[in-house]
Amino acid sequence: MTTETLVSADALLEGWQAHRRLTRRTIEAFPEDKLFEFSIGGMRSFAAMALEMIGMAMPTVEGVASGRWAPFEHAKTETKAELLALWDAQTAPLNELFPKIPPARFSEVDKAFGQWEMPGLTIIQYAIDNEIHHRGEGYVYLRALGIEPPPFWDRA
Repeated sequence: MTTETLVSADALLEGWQAHRRLTRRTIEAFPEDKLFEFSIGGMRSFAAMALEMIGMAMPTVEGVASGRWAPFEHAKTETKAELLALWDAQTAPLNELFPKIPPARFSEVDKAFGQWEMPGLTIIQYAIDNEIHHRGEGYVYLRALGIEPPPFWDRA
């Protein structure tokens, strides 16, 4: 039996970083006050959602790489500049650590964060899907504020 790789680890990382670039532009599109205060229907602010994404990204890659799962850390920020700085501070470490994930770790099952038993690839996909989901909520917020969100297809 042979195994076929549909997406390389490098392509997976590049896809995630492309989503991160788009999410960053979504953060930038918010007025400072609305980023931290605006919500619809009792949902969290987009800043709170972005902080969740930040708190999940590196622990996910570190956990898949090592099998050791540190809890999420929820940073606190009060300005858009601080939030964007936290976002940007993860780009290089993600690019550095991701290629070091041993290939077998993508298929090994872990109990990630003490909650989910799934293969490493699925855990990474969960983090990416979580970001896409919350970015979609951010798009709804922006539209409700009368602001055109960045084009969803432009991930450059």
